[in-house]
Order: sequence, then C-alpha cells, then structure tokens
Amino acid sequence: MAQLNFNLDMDILKDSVMNSNIDAVVKSTIVLVLNEYMEMERDEYLKAASYERSVDRIDYRNGYYERDLTMSIGKITLKVPRTRQGDFAPSVFERYARCDQALVLSMLEMVVNGVSTRKVTKVVEQLCGKSVSKSFVSSLTAKLDPIVNEWANRPLNTSYFPYLFVDAMYIKVREYNRVVSKAVYLALGVDKEGRREILGLKVDHNESFKSWSAFFQHLISRGLQSPKLVVSDAHEGLKKAIQQDFVGTSWQRCNVHFKRNIVEAFPKKDNQEAISLLKSIFAAEDMDTVRNLKGLFFEKYEGNSKYQKALGILDEGFEDSIQYINFPIAHRKSIRSTNGVERLNEEIRRRERVIRIFPNTQSAFRLIGAVLISYVDGNKYWNKRLFTDKKS
Repeated sequence: MAQLNFNLDMDILKDSVMNSNIDAVVKSTIVLVLNEYMEMERDEYLKAASYERSVDRIDYRNGYYERDLTMSIGKITLKVPRTRQGDFAPSVFERYARCDQALVLSMLEMVVNGVSTRKVTKVVEQLCGKSVSKSFVSSLTAKLDPIVNEWANRPLNTSYFPYLFVDAMYIKVREYNRVVSKAVYLALGVDKEGRREILGLKVDHNESFKSWSAFFQHLISRGLQSPKLVVSDAHEGLKKAIQQDFVGTSWQRCNVHFKRNIVEAFPKKDNQEAISLLKSIFAAEDMDTVRNLKGLFFEKYEGNSKYQKALGILDEGFEDSIQYINFPIAHRKSIRSTNGVERLNEEIRRRERVIRIFPNTQSAFRLIGAVLISYVDGNKYWNKRLFTDKKS
C-alpha cells in the first residue's frame, strides 16, 4: 500500500487559526489534505513520481485546474492535478459525491413538492453558502428521467385490471418560443380486489381519436389486457378509441359528470324535486328499477317545456351512464365515476400552479411522472382496497 506523506503549509494553518474561525481552519486543513492525496493518486496513475524517469510511465503531468467541492462544512476549492491525455480522474470527487448527491436529491424533492426553482436557489444558498442558478436547478431535474421513464414503461402483464379509468387535463408548455396547451393523459387501473395502480402517463397534443388510440396502444404494448369496463368522460375521440382498441369492453360514462350536465339544463328555480328524482334513478340497485324510474321521470316532466333540454341529455346518455350496474354491488360506488383519476389531476394541478408554464414537453412529462410516483409512495391511503370480491 502506498505511503501518504503530508507537506502541510504551517503558515497557512497559523493564519487560519490566528485570524479566522474554526470553520476556516477545518476547511484549510481539508483542502491541503485532499490536494496532497490527489497528487499521490496522480503519481500512482502515471507510475512515476515527479521528475522520475520510468519505463512504466503511461502519461505526463499537465498542471492543475480548480474545482469546487460542496461538503457538509460548506464549499471548498481544490487544485485538481491533470494529465496530458486527460484520462486521469481523482477519487476525491467520487468519495465525497454523497454530499453533492444529497444536495441534488434535496433540490429535486423540493421541486417535485411544488417549490419554485427561484425558492430552491435561495434555500440552497442559505444552507450551503453556495449560489446556484435557476437553470442549474432546472437541469438537475433531468436526473429524474431514468426513474420516470422506467416507471412509465414498466410491464403491465403481471396483473389483470378489470376496471380502467382514463382522463385528460391541460397544461401550458413552451414550444418554438410559443406557449401552447398540451394534454396530459392518465390511466388508472383497479384490479379485482380493489387495488389501484397508475398504469399510464402521456403528454401530447390536444385530445383526439388518434392521440387516445396511441395512448391505449402504448398500454397494450406493455401487456395491458382489455378491461371489462372503461370509465371516462364523453369525449368523442376517446369513445371511438375505446371502441377500437378494447374490443368487447363496456364503456361507463362518468356518472357524476352526466348528472351535472342534466342538472345544469334544469330551470334555475323550483328544481329541487327534479334533482331528488334524478338522484333516485341512479341510486337504484338493479337495471329494471333504474329504467322504470327513468320512465317515471319522463312522464312527470315531458310536458314541461323548461325540462326538454334536460330530458334530451338524459335520454341520449342514459344507457352509457348505468353500465356499472352490471357489476358487483360492492364495486359500483368505485366504478361509476372518474373521481379517482381526477384526484390525481388535482395533485398534478397543485404542483403545476407553481410552475405555470413548462419549458418543454419532456420537462412536463418528467415532473408530472415524479409527482405521481411521489404521491403514490407517500399516500398511506393509496394501498387501501376500494373493495374485495368477498363482499360482491
């Protein structure tokens, strides 16, 4: 094992002790030790000491360059030895990289949790005495790419999800110096025991049949089997994509949205009885009762011109809004609306409000993916089953 001899500059240490605080003394000592250690490593790499002639030499010295290193005591500046061919790399920065990694992870965690990059730079400067730019913080988030990409492309053939919930929300993204709207597509699966799992994420152009179909094809390529029921809103392109890509799958129109659309078409005054009757239709537990109650609703209001628009909406979307009744009673409360996936949208929106405009599509995908991963890992209720087959 190589011997390490320290040639410490006592004048520097004396000045640090006499004219500065203990932190400065520690920093000065560490700088001298690490500089000397890197010199030793360069000698070992070259297989020749300074001014030594050796047949085993593989390269030559080429001076030094300065590089900052952030440690728990703060930032220090080291003189890093280099070689002509540039292949030498001292182990100091690898050995002390844990502090840098902790700093990076802290910054990433702040960003994912909705702290603006401006605030992150201020926090880092206060904690470490090290000033970092907003662009530097933004560039660090690229370290999330491997994690988010692996999560977003993981196999889906390990479980069967009879229920699939899909929805889209809109964000603002810079594209060719313009601010444009982009759609964030989300897919949430629920298995037969009521366990939830976020199955898919995509950031693309505005909602369309082609975009939804491409999203579904991506899920299928990862092993997703056709579900028994897909729950969504009534976007025409989405409905067409479900029909094409999931043959034999039923479609459940979000019951909450559907009832809201009907109530909005009611007259503004004296509508409480109509609202109560409408709720009773969807509270029924068998298909015959639901259809009978719908018929009674029509008999009561079809002669009232103020309810004609509402009756048209109810009639047009009725069958698609009651598909959940074909499934076990214990499952119905959880599968008749898109409330679950919209809760994820709210979580994304809470972080997105801080950013307001994403610099590009990749940064949007990266941060939203990290937010979803963090939400699932940190939510103690996420793994709670929505239902079990025993109660079916």
